[in-house]
Amino acid sequence: MTNCMKVERARHNLSQGDLAEKVGVSRQTIHAIENKKFVPSAVLAFKLAAALQLPVAELFQLEEGD
Repeated sequence: MTNCMKVERARHNLSQGDLAEKVGVSRQTIHAIENKKFVPSAVLAFKLAAALQLPVAELFQLEEGD
């Protein structure tokens, strides 16, 4: 799964810590998601999308083989 979280987070002038606080996770979790080392739960994906004002399908995309 790929995502555009880092770009969208920067577009909203949010640090990893700021976004983490908004959605109730650690900064390390945001870092891991941005670097494709962690796939968020559906609930967290919806929280992230809401915080970044995007539909989930625009924030996260399946890659071939997912």
